[in-house]
Amino acid sequence: MRLVLIVLLPFLGSLCAGFLPSNARNAEAWLSGFVAVACFALTLSLYPLVEDGGVVRMIVPWLPQYGLEFYLRVDGYSWLFATLVAFMGALVVLYARYYMSAADPVPRFFSFLLAFMGAMLGMVLSGNLIQLVLFWELTSLTSFMLIAYWYHLDDARRGARMASTVTGAGGLCLLAGVIVIGEIVGSYDLDRVLASGDLIRGNEWYPAILVLVALGALTKSAQFPFQFWLPNAMAAPTPVSAYLHSATMVKAGVFLLARLWPVLSGTDLWFAIIGGAGLCSLLLGAFAAIFQRDMKGVLAYSTISHLGLITLLLGMNSPLALVAAIFHMMNHATFKASLFMAAGIVDHETGTRDLQLLSGLSRAMPITATLAVVAAASMAGVPLLNGFISKEMFFAETIFAAHDPVLRIGLPAAATIAGMFSVAYSLRFIHQVFFGPVARDLPRTPHEPTRWMLVPSALLVSACLLVGSMPGTTVGPVLGTAAEAVLGASAMPEFSLALWHGFNMPFVMSLLALFGGVGLYIALYFHRRQAHGAAPFIDRFDGRRAFDVTMVTLIRAADRLTRWLYSRRLQTQLVLIVCIALVAAWVALDESSSFWGPEPVSRIDPGFALMWLVGAACAIGAALQAKYHRLAALIMVGGTGLVTCLTFAWFSAPDLALTQIAVEVVTLVLILLGLRWLPRRIEMDDPDRRTVRARARRARDLVLAVIVGAGMASLALAMMLRPRALGLAEFFIDRSLPEGGGRNVVNVILVDFRGFDTLGEITVVGIVALTVYALLRRFRPAPETMSVPRAQRLDGPRSLHALPDPDEKLPEGYLKIPAVIVRLLMPMAVIVSIFFLLRGHNSPGGGFVGGLVMATTVIAQYMISGTMWVESRSRLNPQYWLATGLIAAAVAGMGSWLTARTFLTAMSWDFHLPVIGELHVSSVLLFDLGVYMLVIGATVLMLVAIAHQSLRSHRKPHAVADATEVRVEAAAQSTGAPT
Repeated sequence: MRLVLIVLLPFLGSLCAGFLPSNARNAEAWLSGFVAVACFALTLSLYPLVEDGGVVRMIVPWLPQYGLEFYLRVDGYSWLFATLVAFMGALVVLYARYYMSAADPVPRFFSFLLAFMGAMLGMVLSGNLIQLVLFWELTSLTSFMLIAYWYHLDDARRGARMASTVTGAGGLCLLAGVIVIGEIVGSYDLDRVLASGDLIRGNEWYPAILVLVALGALTKSAQFPFQFWLPNAMAAPTPVSAYLHSATMVKAGVFLLARLWPVLSGTDLWFAIIGGAGLCSLLLGAFAAIFQRDMKGVLAYSTISHLGLITLLLGMNSPLALVAAIFHMMNHATFKASLFMAAGIVDHETGTRDLQLLSGLSRAMPITATLAVVAAASMAGVPLLNGFISKEMFFAETIFAAHDPVLRIGLPAAATIAGMFSVAYSLRFIHQVFFGPVARDLPRTPHEPTRWMLVPSALLVSACLLVGSMPGTTVGPVLGTAAEAVLGASAMPEFSLALWHGFNMPFVMSLLALFGGVGLYIALYFHRRQAHGAAPFIDRFDGRRAFDVTMVTLIRAADRLTRWLYSRRLQTQLVLIVCIALVAAWVALDESSSFWGPEPVSRIDPGFALMWLVGAACAIGAALQAKYHRLAALIMVGGTGLVTCLTFAWFSAPDLALTQIAVEVVTLVLILLGLRWLPRRIEMDDPDRRTVRARARRARDLVLAVIVGAGMASLALAMMLRPRALGLAEFFIDRSLPEGGGRNVVNVILVDFRGFDTLGEITVVGIVALTVYALLRRFRPAPETMSVPRAQRLDGPRSLHALPDPDEKLPEGYLKIPAVIVRLLMPMAVIVSIFFLLRGHNSPGGGFVGGLVMATTVIAQYMISGTMWVESRSRLNPQYWLATGLIAAAVAGMGSWLTARTFLTAMSWDFHLPVIGELHVSSVLLFDLGVYMLVIGATVLMLVAIAHQSLRSHRKPHAVADATEVRVEAAAQSTGAPT
């Protein structure tokens, strides 16, 4: 249960924070802090269970027949990362409380931050590889929202888009690699995968797996050649940067490489790909950091370098290198988060992060300067700080990493050079900001922030000092537990975290890096460029420019393809779709088998043939009338729909017939209201040319219609001539009543056997309804593009137009139906719709049909009584019905979890009531009720949006009116008040 709470609490807190008022900054911070501290406390409580190599598991069945289950797993390594995520999250929340401005949308910030924390915790605690990838992608989504938090800034939008594109593409590669791993192992269970290293490395697909997993990890951790997105993500608020760099998103890549180290490491290919990418990132990131003007830019490139150090250690195929990598992950989290917080404090109190403008801040901000100096010294690898110990372990591993003479010399040399760069940019970060002459032209007068804003940084700096001075006591046991969880007890090497290992080669390399870095900074400081220009050679390999060029090229290619395939005419688009479908159907035909079945053709029933002659006549008439009279064509299309309904009834499918007739009515009303918005036919100057083109187009459409109709008829006939395959139909018929609890097999299939499909379909319907509503709120076609001119619509005989008032005088030629008759139909229609809803599980009906009946009745009120009259008296809010219906359907599915069943499993209860007698209640009723409410909400929302367009077209031609304005106007007219 503790594992579920660790993952679930951040998401629940995210929802709660998002609904808090914008002026409740303290409430949001307290809520977020409580969630982070609770997750941290719950994680700490698990340490005794994993201390001696134990593993804590929690499995919730989801689809056990397909091997899918929600699986949380904690060992020493995942415990370490979960602790880092929760602890850093608590510190960042405290820091953000004082960093964020009251003018910012703070609820959105804390909501996204908690969701980001939950996604990261879910990823590190996942015991299933597919589940891990899902949380992996969720971290990309939430980080996108955090980076783009200040979306009014171009840099924020560009950085978020770049980060999302790069890490999202890497996530797809990781998914492909995970799928291949699962196919080789036979399971996606992490325990089985970690135990199958020899099997995977010996498989012929190992190179492909390694490349795919490496693409996912390297893009996430901003490693070469994908390092360019991380500096561009610095437009995010500083608390986000501190969290993202220290314990969350960019650490996800190295976390995965260490997690899968027993599976994929130990080969030359692993060393070449992972070690090579890490070495390039280590050198390029450290070199570029020296020449950055922005404080956060220096820290961003230093993150790339330090993650390159960790990646290089992981690529060395050495157990001791793995221990050093895990140790440096911990150390990097402490000093990097503290430095980002210092940069945020400087920006917050001075108004700038520009290194050319900042100077001498130690006089005005001594506490901030002290904390930043200690954290930067740890980043540089100064003795008696935690960064020195892990960096010395790194130097030691580079000496024995390879047997090749070039690498035996090259790797230690590259490591020492990278260490010099690290000292140089750390020294520059501190010296140019906090020392030297006092800056005079700053946007704000510098001063120390509130003490609570300094507390998170102080705690992290204290950790740097404690670990640096007493490493064996403070982190030794935790590091051993984490490394043993990855390597296993049998492969666990001996390691020492002592402060002094004697005067050896790693110590000499540390001294060279320290003094060489100081000398390099002094040389650059007195150089005429003063290290403020662009990095030499680096500016020629601008990853951001390469990314932008790639995106522009793709967009232009897509634009050309769209111009080639796209047409503003719907007819052209339909022709293209139909032709593609014909080609696909032709390719799919199996020429080796007979298309027609052996069954004989039965005798044609005269009544059925006559009915379809009428339907065919309506279809032909609709095609002929569409050229002259669209309303007549619509009526004839309705006739073909009616024949289709009768066909379903003829073949003993009353459910389909009932649904079809309801859909036909709603569709007829929808198109009827939209007829006026169809564009006029384009008239050409040359009548002969117009006639030739029109005839050619109609001939083309006729040929296509005949081919498609004949093809569908042939396919239907071929299926009916084949012997009926037993199995699927009998399965549903036999199990409908005993397992689904209903006699109506069609409804049982929709709400029980295939309830997940239905839930997805009604979700799509709701999204479409909201989209239509949003589009029509701002849609106003120009009068000259409408098929019916304004004068004809208002004054022409028998023209269709929605009246704004039932008492308005009608033009001559109108037939007015008494509105009271339609209003009296409303109660009866409600009863009929509820009747269909309640009987659907055992007889023809259901939530979908009942909802359409109810929606049709509401639309009839709009058409006869007028929009203002209905909305001034109606309490039916379509958006609420839509949302409530979707929630009800989801709750009906989740209720099965209470009895440890799979999602959407039907549950039933029998009650005995004194007067009524036996009462059978099923959770299917709640699901069907959700479908009923969503169909009503979605249908009414779309049709009312179109009805409002009709109202605006002649009442408010130059203003946008919404339902609120209509209600206000109606209320004012009823009271006599001015509008």
